[in-house]
Amino acid sequence: MRKVSGASVAASGQWTEPDGVRAPAGSVHAWVPGTNQTVCGLALSREALLRFPHVPWAEVQPATGIHADEVSDVCPRCAAGMGARRGERRWSRTNPRP
Repeated sequence: MRKVSGASVAASGQWTEPDGVRAPAGSVHAWVPGTNQTVCGLALSREALLRFPHVPWAEVQPATGIHADEVSDVCPRCAAGMGARRGERRWSRTNPRP
């Protein structure tokens, strides 16, 4: 799976923030605007996913996201497609040979 950049969000639900902005809720997936499917390959229409082109993928991550208040689940396949790692840090050489 190749790494995708510039993805927005598709979600199973929505809620309205106090300032009147529509925000994703429920299960969220990465979606590239202009396509009809998520990064993990789900068809938006078949899964009844709502599109949020104004919300970048980074803003729905539970640890740091602004719009992550009502997000219950982040698709692990979409996260992998966006370049996320499973908690481990990338490999680096600590004591290289001369």
